[in-house]
Amino acid sequence: MGDDRLVVTDAVRIPRFELNESFTASGGPGGQHANKAATRVELTFDVTTSSAFRRVTDRTRVVERLGEIVRVVVDDERSQLRNRTLAEQRLVEKLQGALRVQRTRRPTKPTRGSQRRRLAGKARRSELKQQRRRPRHDE
Repeated sequence: MGDDRLVVTDAVRIPRFELNESFTASGGPGGQHANKAATRVELTFDVTTSSAFRRVTDRTRVVERLGEIVRVVVDDERSQLRNRTLAEQRLVEKLQGALRVQRTRRPTKPTRGSQRRRLAGKARRSELKQQRRRPRHDE
């Protein structure tokens, strides 16, 4: 059939047996269903022992940004299955965010036109403020 791995990026695919799921009662309103059904999902993923990362840089980037163990807790829905899929989606989003490479900022200089406009505005403002002053004795 298909590949039984959670796709994060083209290079990172997590085998599902590396994901640890635990289920507990979610609490909150819901009456007897909330008290009896274990619908809250806690999904943990150990980055250091995972075989999902081909490149060492990907693994170190995730560990630096998220830590060695990534944990996601979901109790939004009444259904355990829906909470499981939400937990997997949130794990993928977290890992994608951690794997994203930040572009380096290149410092830029203001353009000549922007410098002229800035100085012209300052000169206009100075002229306006000078007109508000009392006239001097020699004028």
